[in-house]
Amino acid sequence: MGDGDGWASCGLGHTHWGRFGAAGLLAYHRDSSGQVWVLLQQRAWWGLGGGTWGMFGGALHSHEDVVTGALRETSEECTLDTGTVSVHGTIVEDHGGWFYTSIVGSLSERAPVLPASRETRRAEWVREEEVTDRKLFEPFARCWPRVRDAMQQLVLVVDAANVVGARADGWWKDRAGANARLRDDLKRLDGGVHGLPSGLFPYDRCFPEVVLVVEGAARSVADEPVDGLRVVAAPGSGDDTIVDLVRQGDPGKAHLVVTADRELRARCEEAGAAITGPRWLLERL
Repeated sequence: MGDGDGWASCGLGHTHWGRFGAAGLLAYHRDSSGQVWVLLQQRAWWGLGGGTWGMFGGALHSHEDVVTGALRETSEECTLDTGTVSVHGTIVEDHGGWFYTSIVGSLSERAPVLPASRETRRAEWVREEEVTDRKLFEPFARCWPRVRDAMQQLVLVVDAANVVGARADGWWKDRAGANARLRDDLKRLDGGVHGLPSGLFPYDRCFPEVVLVVEGAARSVADEPVDGLRVVAAPGSGDDTIVDLVRQGDPGKAHLVVTADRELRARCEEAGAAITGPRWLLERL
């Protein structure tokens, strides 16, 4: 028993399990044909919503962040190796002071998953379009449309030359140094990004793949690897490299390009990417 196990009331007058809120994992896999599979839990007959289907999860403890709590609960309830989950974002439901957070993450393989506790009757990979054919746990049925739309990874592509030019830090004296500072600053996004441009993703907090594109005198910045950040040295035009990256994307990813360059913005939008300006990024660094 952890200190989060217990009942709590919300401002709407309902009673929820989890003294400090609760969180669950919506794990999915996209196979080579493009088919999306969702990992679901059938709840034990004796519990709340017995026999219905939903995501793995449960009460958060006072010392846990929502991602840690959701992964812990999942590992307690089934045999999924949660260390193989790539977390892409979180979606929060506010019930009036009590919060449930859905953690959306993907797996590269659809490994067999079995029950690991009395709370789980069955664990099963279900085709995305067949999820609503099941008798769903009512809270999960309510949030399913939103989490379904979030089953993609966001790729944040940063036009280094344009963003560096938006900071008055002496970049005109040392372009390579300014690009290196931006590269290092981007590590601050490891903890997640809040406030995505309106209408892009339903995430309240996103954990994007970050790609920094450098060009010209700053290409040497790509020679120093940084964990969790991909630095691409453009062989020629940085704009051309960014457009190529967007066009080479796969169905499981959505691109957000950070630039204020009008021509590049138009080319990226034509290629299917969303656009935001340097100020949006710099406010988060």
